[in-house]
Amino acid sequence: MIVLGLESSCDETAAAVVRDGNEVLSNVIASQDKLHRPYGGVVPEIACRAHLAAVLPAVQRALADAGVAARDLDAVAVAHRPGLVGALLIALTGAKTVSWLYDLPLIGVNHLHAHVYAAALGRAAPPFPCASLVASGGHTSLYLSRSAWEHDLLGATLDDAAGEAFDKVASILNLGYPGGPVIDRVARSGNPKAIRFPRAFLQQLSLDFSFSGLKTAVLYHCRGQDEGNPREPLSDSEIADVAASFQEAVVDVLVAKLLRAAHRGGVRTVAVGGGVAANSRLRERLTEDARRNALELVLPPTKYCVDNAAMVAGIGYHLYKAGRVSDLTLDADPKAERRRPA
Repeated sequence: MIVLGLESSCDETAAAVVRDGNEVLSNVIASQDKLHRPYGGVVPEIACRAHLAAVLPAVQRALADAGVAARDLDAVAVAHRPGLVGALLIALTGAKTVSWLYDLPLIGVNHLHAHVYAAALGRAAPPFPCASLVASGGHTSLYLSRSAWEHDLLGATLDDAAGEAFDKVASILNLGYPGGPVIDRVARSGNPKAIRFPRAFLQQLSLDFSFSGLKTAVLYHCRGQDEGNPREPLSDSEIADVAASFQEAVVDVLVAKLLRAAHRGGVRTVAVGGGVAANSRLRERLTEDARRNALELVLPPTKYCVDNAAMVAGIGYHLYKAGRVSDLTLDADPKAERRRPA
């Protein structure tokens, strides 16, 4: 079964073709990093205009790279929630058009669930059930993932997402945008124990996240709390120490809560997706701690950590098999799901 996937939830226009849920035939991503870099973050109107220009060429290239024609497709899947509503609408409209033109089933996909599924791409055996973490620029969420499409939300961010914190700290340190890759790089020459930044574990046994206090602690360390009497600019070695210490604080919380979720869910497999899952220190710590706790760790290749359409097409296959097919009334929803009451 060949599925076309489309993704435009934030600032990446993506199209991909996947066979039987795990064989990636093509994976096209049109990045907007250069467009948003001068502003230090994603500007929704700029993102939407770029999606409009890129979506049709992305679909055409994805089909060409896969060596298939539109008539060869069996279904079209699209990320329709959560994200920037204007951005979501562009891929959604494209998917509806393909669905209508070629009489194909339309499958609406939760973008965060797709990030979990990214860890299953190219694997002979899916990693489910597992405890899964999605850490990205807009979301930090923990799930008990029972199957490719069944995900029970266990915890989520209360304020800044992990990726957002990386972007804001990179801005404080004048390192540029996007913040995740540059902090990862700079931190390699720093001392992660140089500064003891706070770890917000919240209430005992909580699986929620909060990174706003950590971001503020970095700001005060770098610039002081008195704007009228700012601190001297940091040296390159001090910037590296701040980056490494901040990164270590984020990693400590992410790893601890993922392991806590696995224990609570009674599963022996953990999976991670989202842009922050490409962070080298997080991957290193996850490998160490999973081995120490006799857990199987499933990490997607870094090319599937960023927003992409292969993960959308992959999970779309399983949603189709489960009968979870949408129609042309499918709408964009900017909001993520909420935890069900206990």
